[in-house]
Amino acid sequence: MKNTIDIENVIETISENYSLLTDDCKNDLKKSSTLFSLDKLSSLVKEGQFADKMYFIVTGSLRAFYTKDGKEITDWFAFEGDFVSSINSFYQDCPSKHTIELLEPTTFLEITRETIFALTDKHHCFERLGRIAVTKTMLQLQERIVSIQFETAQQKYENLIYVRPDINQRVPLTHIASHLGITLETLSRIRNPKNRI
Repeated sequence: MKNTIDIENVIETISENYSLLTDDCKNDLKKSSTLFSLDKLSSLVKEGQFADKMYFIVTGSLRAFYTKDGKEITDWFAFEGDFVSSINSFYQDCPSKHTIELLEPTTFLEITRETIFALTDKHHCFERLGRIAVTKTMLQLQERIVSIQFETAQQKYENLIYVRPDINQRVPLTHIASHLGITLETLSRIRNPKNRI
C-alpha cells in the first residue's frame, strides 16, 4: 500500500499524546524508524515468531489472538494511537504466543528493539515515553483481569462500548464475543434487549 502520511507528523502525535520529545530525539527517531502499511487480515506477528519490533498504530486497528484446541481466542484489540508488540517476545526474546492480525488496512510506525534501547539510553524523554506506554498497557491489562473476574457479560460489553464506542463498526462480533469470553448468541442478546428471555 502506498503511504502518504508524513513521518514527522506521526512523531509529533506521539510526542503530544504520550510524552514531549526534544527536537534531537524526534530527529533520531525519524532517522531510525519506518512507516509502512498492511492490508486487512495481514499478520503483523505470527504465533511462534520472534518479535523484535514495536509498532505505533497511525491509522487502523488489529487484534491479538492465541489458538487453543483449534479455536482462536481474541486477547486484545488495538487502534490508532496505541503502541503494540508481542510483549513477551519483544522483552524476553522468546517465540510469540500470539498472532497479531489486522482488522482494517493499517499504517504503522515501526521501531526496532535496537533503536528503542539506543534512544532510551540517549534521550531521557524517550525513556519517559516508554514508561508511559508500558504503564498504559499494564493498566489496561489490570482492567481486563478485574473485568474477567468480577463483571457480568452485560457489564463487560457496556464497559467495552464505553471505552471504544465505535468497536461494533470496526470489529467483527465474533472477535468481540471471544474477547469478552462469551458466546456470539449471548452477545446478540446483550446487544438486542428485545431478544432477551
